Amino acid sequence: MQSTPPSEESPGVGLRRMILTTPPEEVGLAPDQEFPKVYGVLTDWNLGDQVASIMAMKDGTASLYTTSTFGIIGGQGHENVRQAATNYVKCAGKYFESSTPTTDIPYPEYGKVNFYLLTYDGLRLCVGNQGSIDRGTDQTRALFEEAQNLLTELRIITQE
Repeated sequence: MQSTPPSEESPGVGLRRMILTTPPEEVGLAPDQEFPKVYGVLTDWNLGDQVASIMAMKDGTASLYTTSTFGIIGGQGHENVRQAATNYVKCAGKYFESSTPTTDIPYPEYGKVNFYLLTYDGLRLCVGNQGSIDRGTDQTRALFEEAQNLLTELRIITQE
């Protein structure tokens, strides 16, 4: 299955690029005891006809961007979203050593999931295989589950 290339006109494409390229000091984030290496994470999940990007920061900031026109921004105003976001970032911190430094930020191919770790020393990447994640055999399974937990909390606030 081939995915549709993202439209540069989609607001989510620009927001994703901004999150992945803005240095942490520009947004006032610095290492601390709870988040010593990773301050944020963005998961790109290729759904075939579009890509969903699930983003979280250590301060509880959370958003969903897509390559279409749909998105959810500003979920951190809700305690359940803040908690899910910080859990997601804490989980991402456990993947620091197994991730690889990168400066490239492509969307994943169909069947793959990109996990971009936002670190104080630059961007890092883990790539998961969707089929293996679904079977529970991919090393990124826990990270994908935390992304899904955050996505669930974002969906709940949009239904309230």
